[in-house]
Amino acid sequence: MRKVVAVANQKGGVGKTTTSVNMAACLAGEDCQVLLVDMDPQGNATSGLGVDRHQCDRSIYDALVDDEPLDDLCIETDTEGLDLIPSTSDLAGAQVELVDHPRREFRLRRGLAKFDAGYDFVIIDCPPSLGLLTLNALAAANTVLVPIQTEYYALEGLGHLLETIELIHEHLNPSLTLEGILLTMYDGRTNLSEQVASEVSSHFGDLVFETIIPRNVRLGEAPSFGEPITEYANSSRGARSYRNFAREFLRRNGRLQPQSGVA
Repeated sequence: MRKVVAVANQKGGVGKTTTSVNMAACLAGEDCQVLLVDMDPQGNATSGLGVDRHQCDRSIYDALVDDEPLDDLCIETDTEGLDLIPSTSDLAGAQVELVDHPRREFRLRRGLAKFDAGYDFVIIDCPPSLGLLTLNALAAANTVLVPIQTEYYALEGLGHLLETIELIHEHLNPSLTLEGILLTMYDGRTNLSEQVASEVSSHFGDLVFETIIPRNVRLGEAPSFGEPITEYANSSRGARSYRNFAREFLRRNGRLQPQSGVA
């Protein structure tokens, strides 16, 4: 049975899209079949996988607004085992256009329910807000992965996000749970990163993944080349970290034995 994971945080600049793209690519590298759904009108996950969003005739917008089948919107990427449903600038207007739609919070769930292409995981890259697009993602997901940067104000707004997740669990999606918290942009040279990592771990315990994503120049460069980090700089610290995270995620989900180790 496939698992649907929404990658969400209403704060921008926390490594959310970087995590969505590289998590999806690394899971595909572990012989999983993965679908990445770009629900952010900025379309960075789309361009980060080498797809020119300006050349896309159709996107996730068409599924949400016009009930287009996801089968018709799916694009194969250059990463084997990884498919993409792209975003275009049209998505920015979707929240307004969906206002009068019945059950507007369930448009994505409805589309995914009709789309069974044998994926092991569906990763949804959410926009940096708690609006209707993110609500659709959370209503369609089984779990939520929350990236948090190890910087000042890291926990700011997290309480609101967790309250939103709980409300959606109670009223819209009883199966929704918190997959965990991923620490990103860690700089081991600073006391601040260490302090924030310690604070987050003390607050959330086992919900925090052991893998920590470092600040890494190659991670920042990869999107401009339209490649996940494993293809752009496979031996970089960023690539190793996301591979380790993907394996930890698989172990938590019973898909990989603990002795499989790290890269």
